[in-house]
Amino acid sequence: MDTKSECDVVIIGAGPAGLTAGYELATKGRRIVVLEQDAEYVGGLARTVQYQGFRFDIGGHRFFSKNQEIESLWTELMGERMRLCSRLSRIHYSGRFFKYPLEPFNAFRKLGAFEAIVCLASYLREMSRRAEAPAHSFEDWVVRAFGRRLYETFFRSYTEKVWGVPCTQISADWAAQRIRGLSILSLMRTLLPSWARGGAVVKTLTDHFRYPPHGPGEVWERVAEIIKGKGGEVRMGERVTAIDCKAGRTTSITTEGAAGRRTYVADHFISTMPLAQLVTALDPPAPASVVTSASGLRYRAFITVALILDQADVFPDNWIYIHDPAVKVARIQNFKNWSADMVPDQRYTMLGLEYFCSEHDALWSASDAELIAIATKEISVLGLAESSRVVDGTVERQGKAYPMYDHEYRANVAEVRAYLRPVASNLQMAGRNGMHKYNNQDHAMLTGLMAARNIMGGFFDPWRVNSDAEYLEEEEGFEAAASGHLQPMKPMHPSPIESPREVHDLSALDLTPSARDS
Repeated sequence: MDTKSECDVVIIGAGPAGLTAGYELATKGRRIVVLEQDAEYVGGLARTVQYQGFRFDIGGHRFFSKNQEIESLWTELMGERMRLCSRLSRIHYSGRFFKYPLEPFNAFRKLGAFEAIVCLASYLREMSRRAEAPAHSFEDWVVRAFGRRLYETFFRSYTEKVWGVPCTQISADWAAQRIRGLSILSLMRTLLPSWARGGAVVKTLTDHFRYPPHGPGEVWERVAEIIKGKGGEVRMGERVTAIDCKAGRTTSITTEGAAGRRTYVADHFISTMPLAQLVTALDPPAPASVVTSASGLRYRAFITVALILDQADVFPDNWIYIHDPAVKVARIQNFKNWSADMVPDQRYTMLGLEYFCSEHDALWSASDAELIAIATKEISVLGLAESSRVVDGTVERQGKAYPMYDHEYRANVAEVRAYLRPVASNLQMAGRNGMHKYNNQDHAMLTGLMAARNIMGGFFDPWRVNSDAEYLEEEEGFEAAASGHLQPMKPMHPSPIESPREVHDLSALDLTPSARDS
């Protein structure tokens, strides 16, 4: 059955970016529809899955941001249910645990005196070579920051397990965004008193964060309910099949779901679906060169094997990184250590063993039973728990979980953006997959917030939200949006695609409405 709906704004995707945009618009009285292809869960990559009364994340999602409005929004949504947690994460390497982020004294002590000397010599050698050439690859960047010996010990094997390609094929952008500000020198500075290091904290080094008792999905389920309470819709199990564009604007979106095909007509559209899928859905079709660029955007998929162990305590970390080529698992979450309420019976523990793969490869295509068997064996091989302690398990697959920063991704994204700008001027992209940016949850939320406020008359460029906690830079003076709810600030004109400027210190940027609508 074909049906048609009309509204003010259609948002594709009920993840952090899409739901934040929906929340902002719905609370301002806009008629919105959020479309989610998953039939069961909202939250996208930040959803929380339930199994036999146990809860687990698709990866762990810390609630921490340098942007005060995002922090305030979490408080507004969840109040005292946002609990303060201490972070503990370590590297499991060669049967030993090393603190992560790396602490030089801890790492060198466990590596031994000889290896420590070799690592320091390697780092000093790289310091003398830094001016020779710019860093092009992940390997270049990390070797410069830590020296080749520490790179080979603590970075290469894990990173290649995650991405499935040599580190030389991964852009230096990924290192600069994910571990920006980290080096041996920055880690040594953390040993100094706050006054001596200027009080600055690299986001990667944050040792406290907030977390809801039932996981991040609790936040996004709450947001979806608020949207519906304000008259908006959150429609589940609807997959976008066509995006119609005419005279330089998007006119409608068509979906398919269990109830049949539905067309949505609106004035504005926000997409958080993968850029590659967005391009293939365009009608009329994009030129072959744009389709080629879109298809060149690569992703890594993600499998969580959640094991229930008849064991109250396994390890004290929130998560551990597995630097052992003898096993396939790359990271292990201990959800009980994020929140005890994730486990219904404290005699048990649920571990999430995380496997990175490509869609339709052997690991992705393995049966749930095969994956549970692999995970059960690997926790024993690693010496974390006896296989006999595993009493149950389940598997959750996530396609297109991680946009890949290969050497071609910038050019491919630029060509897609250049094509979309004149043919779909009322269609904005937001979120991790919507922009092919390895964004954290708070970054994705900020892009959704900006897209929503653009619809209400703002002048913000979500593309200049980068993947550290330093997102924007300001340009010339600007009056608040017509709604009057934005504080006066400077306009964010789109930066040139060919040479986007990085921005610094979003913590100083005020996007907060002077009076949020009730």
